[in-house]
Formats: sequence, C-alpha cells, structure tokens
Amino acid sequence: MPTWPDGNRCAFAISFDVDHESNELRRGGLSLGRLSWGQYGSRRGMPRILELLRRFDVPASFFVPAVIAQLYPEEQRAIVGDGHEIGLHGWIHELNSELSVESERSLMMRSADVLEKITSKRPTGIRTPSWDYSDATLQLIREMRLTYDTSLMADDRCYELLENEEPTGVIEIPVEWIRDDATYLWMSPDGSLRPDLSLDDVLSVFVREFEGAYQDAELFQLTLHPHVIGYRSRIWIVEELIRCAKAKGDVWFATHHQVAERAASCL
Repeated sequence: MPTWPDGNRCAFAISFDVDHESNELRRGGLSLGRLSWGQYGSRRGMPRILELLRRFDVPASFFVPAVIAQLYPEEQRAIVGDGHEIGLHGWIHELNSELSVESERSLMMRSADVLEKITSKRPTGIRTPSWDYSDATLQLIREMRLTYDTSLMADDRCYELLENEEPTGVIEIPVEWIRDDATYLWMSPDGSLRPDLSLDDVLSVFVREFEGAYQDAELFQLTLHPHVIGYRSRIWIVEELIRCAKAKGDVWFATHHQVAERAASCL
C-alpha cells in the first residue's frame, strides 16, 4: 500500500467521464433528446464542474472519448489549462469486447493521437468505455506504454495488473458502481430506470466511502459524469464531498496519474 505525500493520511482522486453525446452517437442514434442530454454536459455541466474545482483548488482526471474531444476542443484545452489530467476513454465510447484486436488497437492509438494533438499532452492512463475489457485490452495498454488503467474493480486500493501471472507494471486505480453517480442518478426515457435514492442519500454513500478510505489510510476514488452530476440540484453533492475531505486537513487531492505514480513507486 502506498504512503501518501507530505504525511497525508488519505488520497482523494475525483474523475469525470466526459461522454457528452457519445452514448447516442456510438450506436448511430438519431434521438435529438438523447443528443441534447449529452450536450447539456458540455454547455452547463462542465463549466460548473471546472468552476467548482477551481474554487476549491482540487485537481481531477477527465476521461474523454476522442470524438467528443474533436467536437469540443476548447473544452479539453480548458481542462488541461486548469491543471487537470485528460485520459483515454475510447474513440466514440465503443465496447472493446465487441471489437477485433486490430480495430481496438487502431482506435486506442488514434484516440491518443487526437487527445495529444488537441491538448499537447499525451494521455498516460485509460478508462475503457463502460469499463469494458477485451482479451487484448491489457496487452494494448502495455503496447501503448500507458502507466495506469482505471476500469476494474478487484480492490479498494491500487494494485498492479498481471498478465499470464506476470507483473505488468500497469497500475490499476479501481472503480466501483457504488462510487459512480450514474448508478443512482441515471434516467431512462423509456421509464425502465429511475433514481430511487434521494440526493442526500447519494451524498451519504459517497461520504461513507470516503470516511472508510480515510480510516484505512487508503484511496478514495470517484467517477462522475458532467451530463449526470452537472445540474443545479446535484453539483452540490460534489461540493459537500470536497468540503468533507478538506476539513480533515490531511487528505492528498490528486489526479489519477499522480496516484498511479505514487503507487508504482511503492511496488
């Protein structure tokens, strides 16, 4: 288990999956309602998120499909300009398990090229779209010399991924559905899915997860989406969670890249 910099007891790594319209576009969908929902993430969600992070001086990691980066290049430059990290999140939020190895490799490499061209920084980490892995994904992560992945759920702590029972040097920063806003707040237009927890309940879950990480002197990692959390009635959840962590006085706020670097140094 890594020890955190400057004597801090706990690490706090907040992330945003900047999916915007990609969930509809990847299927070739033509629903103006779904597309406009994604657009909300850029028009309103992202400005609120960046302002909040700026106000509290908290760094974050943003995982961006390459198509979305091309649709909103100034948004990506604003993210990096504020000192945040941008990581890989597929080409158009495709599922890796449905691709050939050749297609997956091509899309991953093209995505990295696009993000680097727009932001002048090459991504060092990946969150696979929908946290979906193919048999070749880890091999391709190594081939691209990425330092970390954040798509798997085998632990609360960072761990090193193995391939054929051999260490890979790739750090996993684990995710979990209980630390994801979409689990509690996603809306389905066909009526099959509606939030069943109050916003106070959602905050309570996130705070309990953070308090557990703090007690264990480990990592608190959170996954959010601008078009889900970015509403007036929801963004306060993020603010209250940051306030809770800041009040401790010994929490290290870091990007996923920084957490992975720290974990790798302790292997």
